[in-house]
Amino acid sequence: MSSPHPHLPPLQVRERAACMCIRGGACSTFAPGHALHLIQSRLASATPSEWVDAIVEAADAAAGTLSLRTLEGAPITVWSGAGAATDVAVGAPVALHGRYDVLAAGSARFNVLR
Repeated sequence: MSSPHPHLPPLQVRERAACMCIRGGACSTFAPGHALHLIQSRLASATPSEWVDAIVEAADAAAGTLSLRTLEGAPITVWSGAGAATDVAVGAPVALHGRYDVLAAGSARFNVLR
């Protein structure tokens, strides 16, 4: 006879996931600013009217932050542990999805934290 396995609630499972992006590895969490989830990417693609165009004003690869300025002049600072600050050049045009916090730079997509 086998003993039943204890049920782990979802919260305990999520707490055990450790993000490796700080150590240079791939993100293992889909928290804001980490790995981009497929559903998050699809939802952003399905709502094209919510993208905001911007220009990268500054990038701090050590901190993982990008300073953006929208075409209307509004400043936005975002953080991405997935490497957006190293992959996107200063002066590059980008698009930021307002609802799903996805940063598009060319064909690359990043999950960002504002």
